[in-house]
Formats: sequence, C-alpha cells, structure tokens
Amino acid sequence: MASRDSYEASEAFVERGLNVAIRIGLVLLLIAWCFTVVRPFVAPIIWGIIIAVATHPLYVRLHRSLRGPRSLAAAVYVVIFLVALIAPALLLAGTLVDAVRFVANDLSDGVLDLPPPPEAILAWPFIGEPLHHFWELASTNLQAALGRIGPELKAVGGLLLGFVGQFAIGLLQFVIAIFIAAGLLVHAAGGGRVADDIATRLIGVRGPAYAALARATIRSVAYGILGVALIQSILAGLGFLAVGLPGAGLLALICLLLIVVQIGPALVMIPVVVYEFYISDTTTAVIFAVWCFLVTILDNVLKPFLLGRGVQVPLLIIFVGAIGGVLTSGILGLFVGPVVLALGYTLFTAWLKEGPEPTPEAPAARDRP
Repeated sequence: MASRDSYEASEAFVERGLNVAIRIGLVLLLIAWCFTVVRPFVAPIIWGIIIAVATHPLYVRLHRSLRGPRSLAAAVYVVIFLVALIAPALLLAGTLVDAVRFVANDLSDGVLDLPPPPEAILAWPFIGEPLHHFWELASTNLQAALGRIGPELKAVGGLLLGFVGQFAIGLLQFVIAIFIAAGLLVHAAGGGRVADDIATRLIGVRGPAYAALARATIRSVAYGILGVALIQSILAGLGFLAVGLPGAGLLALICLLLIVVQIGPALVMIPVVVYEFYISDTTTAVIFAVWCFLVTILDNVLKPFLLGRGVQVPLLIIFVGAIGGVLTSGILGLFVGPVVLALGYTLFTAWLKEGPEPTPEAPAARDRP
C-alpha cells in the first residue's frame, strides 16, 4: 500500500514538473517570438529612450512656453529635431552617397584618375620607394596597377556601396527614434514612475536612486560626448560644403566617428586645410583654416560645461562603446553604444560602492524583555 502511494506521489510530481516545464517553454517561446518581431526596432527604441531622457528638460521648457497640450509640444519637438539634426545630415548624406558611389564605380571600372606622386614620398622609410613606384604606375596606367590589386579593390568598392546602404538605414532609424522619443515624452510622468517601479523591483529600496543615477548618466554622455560630437561634425561638414570640398559628407562622418571615440577631428581637418591651400585662393583658404581651427577646439569649450555637470565616465568606456556599437548596430550604434556601456559601467561601480541593504533597526537592549 505504501509503495502504491509512493508511486502515485512520484507520478503526480512528474506530472506537475511536466506542466511547469511546458508553461515555462511556452513563455520562453513567446518571449523569443516577440523579440524576433521587434528586433529590427531594438536600436531605434533604445536610442529613442536615450533621446527622451536626455532632452526631457528641454521638452518641459517647450511645453511651458507653448502653453498647450503635450501632443502639440511633442509635434513641435519633432519638427525642431528634424530641422536641426536631420536636415544637415540629409544635406551631407547626399555628398556622402555621391562620393562613395563615384569612388566605388571608378574603382570597379578602373577609370579613376590619379595625379602623379610627390617626390617627397621617396624619402619615407621602408614604404617610400615601393609606394612611389606603384602610385606612379597608377597615375600613368591605372589598369596595370589595378591588375596587381584588382580583387582587393573590387572588395573595397563593394564594401563602400554596402556602407552607403547601412548609412541610409541608420538615418531612417534615427528618424524613427525621434518619433519614439516624442511619444515617450508625452507620457514622461508615467514613464518615470514605471522606471522607478522596475528599479525598485530589481534592486530594492535603492531602486529610485539608481534610476536617478541612470538618468544623470544618460544626460551626461548625451550632452558631453554625443552632443558635442554632433555639433562639431555638422559644423565641419557645413564648412566642407561651403568651400565645395569633394566628399564633404564622408569627411564629416569620419569627423563624427573620430570625435565620438575621443580622437578628435584634427586628423581630417589638417589634410583638408592643406588641400584647400593647394587648390583655392589664399583668402578662401585662410578663412577655411580659421573655421576648421575653431571647430577643432570647440570641444574644449563645450565639454567642461556639459560633461562636467553630470556623471564622469572614463574615456576608455566611451571609446569601447563607440567602436563596439558600430560593429554590432551600424551607424546608430555609434550613438547607442557609448551611452549603454557608460550606463552599465556607472551602475556597476555604484553597486560596488554601496554598503549592505538597510534593514530596520533592532530594538534597544533596554526595550528587550
């Protein structure tokens, strides 16, 4: 009899375990299915949340000045962002696409015209003489030169054309993120309470403090790193367009990447200034050089004011976040990566510095029985 009861109990246990496993499997399947559906929108959603958190104080001021419904403030917010950020980006994107398509097609067709090499290259150690000979061959007989490295150049041309497609997708994701940010800002009060509640459920009584730290970190990196990088690269691109520099959009994008990874735009500015002195009149070249110099040092003025008001993040974290973001998520990852990695670093270090969870005080000895 005892063995029969034990058998029935084990059967019931197996049945309950099987039911739980099936339920968990269905839940995991549903979560995986949902993630597959929203996966193309993950990066724009994250970037939209970052934009909403970073620009919430500006949205509040806009809402107060308009004295209208939140939806009106959100609509004006979208228009301002599209005009201030997307319009210059589209202007530069046109030159970027044209330059990349021009180089890629010429590399593939072998009709790219090259000037003769400077004689100073011969003085370069190790690579000077072979580089000079190859450059001289390419300037006189491009087909023969391409015959030596034809497969590599065709691969480069394909990569350049693929990069144009990724840039267009990234720009579209950026526009979607702005609309997502506007929708989140309309419901900012409820979203803030939800964030605090989630943090409380995950961390405990310190949850709201960690949520506030996350908001401060996002605003610090968005203003001090990404905001400065966008301002500098857009101003640099407008300067390139003003003097009619070939590939202005591509050069501005390279400036943006260099600024975000904390290298700075000087690696681009110095060669283009030298090139402008070579092809333009002295007055134009001097004005352009002054403009490039001001754009290069602009971060020294803006960063202490913007980054110093928030949470300090090591530049190595920003560098790794920018490079990793580009490799995993394309152009939009250049902005999302540094913020996400800086946020994780800040919350982790804050957790390490925290003491044990506060507990109710024990009754005093005189109050004990």
